[in-house]
Amino acid sequence: MPLSEEELRLLEQMERALVEEDPKFASTLRGTSLRRSARRRAILAGVVFLAGVTILMAGAITQMPPIGIAGFVVMLGSATVALTAIRGQQAASAPADPRTAMHPSRGFTVIDGGRPSRPRRQRRTASSGSFMERMEERWRRRRESGGF
Repeated sequence: MPLSEEELRLLEQMERALVEEDPKFASTLRGTSLRRSARRRAILAGVVFLAGVTILMAGAITQMPPIGIAGFVVMLGSATVALTAIRGQQAASAPADPRTAMHPSRGFTVIDGGRPSRPRRQRRTASSGSFMERMEERWRRRRESGGF
């Protein structure tokens, strides 16, 4: 149910008052600090990944398998952190579900709130028949249209 113009005006006034009173909290609600920290983690994970490649290559050159394995583990861990940070950054910057947003123009949204929505599968109606009946109907239409 959409908000009336008076409710939107009151909401904007409250948002402005919040930004004036506590800009850090308003920034957190907007998700900007979450994007920055996710970007920082992704960059750091990239640097650690390169260090892991260096350790892996050092283990291969010196023919010491434990060092190579340690390098691989470092690479794997940093890649996991980087992917998690990138997904978090995309989630923070993506527009939220319109039902959870306070006002779309201001960017205040619920971040990771509630259960994630799952795409619902469309169900076939009972009149569509079985698989074989649908295939027979397709075949009949092709023959009638002169396709075969």
